[in-house]
Amino acid sequence: MSEKEKVSEEVTETNEVEESTVDESTEETEVVSEVDELKKQLEETEDKFLRARAEIANITNRNRNERELLQKYRSQDLGKKLLPVIDNLERAMNSEVTDEQSVSLKKGVEMVLESLRQALKEEGIEEIPATGVAFDPNLHQAVQTVPASDDCPADTIVEVLQKGYKLHDRVLRASMVVVAQ
Repeated sequence: MSEKEKVSEEVTETNEVEESTVDESTEETEVVSEVDELKKQLEETEDKFLRARAEIANITNRNRNERELLQKYRSQDLGKKLLPVIDNLERAMNSEVTDEQSVSLKKGVEMVLESLRQALKEEGIEEIPATGVAFDPNLHQAVQTVPASDDCPADTIVEVLQKGYKLHDRVLRASMVVVAQ
């Protein structure tokens, strides 16, 4: 082989090696690019998954809290409707009786009133303490004021005109009171 042919052959081999190197680097670049794209998609999918999981946990907690509140205050409407009944039974207890039949009737009313109070207590409905207590506008409604004295310091409840009741920490009806001023 002549020198010229040898050089030509070397150039051809070099070109083939360069072409194969270029083809390999192009393929590697494409593979790397595809891997990067897949990693990005995986990260996005994981992020969406974690956000969805957190949202489900939030919804579950919110529903549990709402159910607990509904359970805790389920007696609120019934309690509000029964408060006038208690007031009327207490008025009946304060009436004067003279004959034996009236005494018997009063005893029956007393038993009904006591069982009603017990049932309300079991549901979490309690009377708001008022007489002799410091006035609290969240629990009491002042309908009248009287001058303060040595016996009754200022902002103290002197008399209860209508009892107030609360269900756990909610006021069903504020106490109507007379306050020393």
